[in-house]
Amino acid sequence: MHTRNVVSGVLLGIGVATFVDETVFHQLLHWHHFYDRSTTAMGLVSDGILHAASMVATVAALFLYADLRRRRAFAPRLWWGGLLAGAGGFQLYDGTVQHKVFRLHQIRYDVHLAPYDWAWNVVAVLLLAAGIVLLVRGRR
Repeated sequence: MHTRNVVSGVLLGIGVATFVDETVFHQLLHWHHFYDRSTTAMGLVSDGILHAASMVATVAALFLYADLRRRRAFAPRLWWGGLLAGAGGFQLYDGTVQHKVFRLHQIRYDVHLAPYDWAWNVVAVLLLAAGIVLLVRGRR
C-alpha cells in the first residue's frame, strides 16, 4: 500500500503542476503553448492534448486516493511526498528537457530568459526536495 500512496500523490502532483502551467502560463498570461514550433493553431491543439493528459493523471490519482481511504491505508507523508515530488519533478522536466533540450517552448519570448529559467527550476528543485524529504520520513 505504500507504493499506491506514492503513485497517487505523484500522479496528482503531475496533474496539478500541469494544470497550473496550462492555466497560468498558457491561457491567462499567453506566454507560451506546449508546442510553439508551429502555428498558433497547433499550439492550441498541443495545449488541449497536454490538458487532457493532466486530467487523466488527476482522475487516476483520485481513484487511487479514494481506494486508499476506503481500505484505511492512506499514509499522509508518503502521499504528500509523492505529490510534491511529482509536481517538482514535472516542473524540472518541463524546465530542462522541454524548454532547453527539445526547445518545444520557452517560458516567455522576447525577454531575457535567465531569470525566468532560474525561478522556474529553483521552485521545481525545492518542490522535489520537499517531496523527497517527506518520502524518506514516511518510509520510516
